[in-house]
Amino acid sequence: MSTTQSDRLRALLEPLVAAKGLDLEEIELSKAGKRRMLRITVDSDEGVELDACAELSREVSDRLDESDVMGEDEYVLEVGSPGADRPLTEHRHYVRATGRLVKFQLAEDGELIARILGVDDEGLDLEVPGVKGRKATARRIAFTDIAKARVEIEFNRKDKKEEEA
Repeated sequence: MSTTQSDRLRALLEPLVAAKGLDLEEIELSKAGKRRMLRITVDSDEGVELDACAELSREVSDRLDESDVMGEDEYVLEVGSPGADRPLTEHRHYVRATGRLVKFQLAEDGELIARILGVDDEGLDLEVPGVKGRKATARRIAFTDIAKARVEIEFNRKDKKEEEA
């Protein structure tokens, strides 16, 4: 997708998404056979429910039909939330991942798997799980030290509500 079209799509859709209390995370336009596929990814601090995606999809479709930003060619519109394996790239992504186990690729120190305990403007407070019966340790890393980060899926972790009961 050209930068100009991407910018025009973002300018058109961002106010619509923001009015729903959501963040416009990504716009992706690709070929799907003879048609084009327009994928819009949205998120919020509380997550995004299916009904919100469906409602937003109808509004986005109407807005796109009113404008010329997609041209005359057919396209398929898909509005959804990011998957669990989405990379953490923005400050808000780290805030939303607080309490979750994250795999970090560090700029110089290799790899680290730790739970995010807190987030501020400079970096993260982490809990590094203990290995072989050892206690967990606290660690602080700066955003500048992170090359990549992705939430790890935990199947056996108790929910905070279960732990407090």
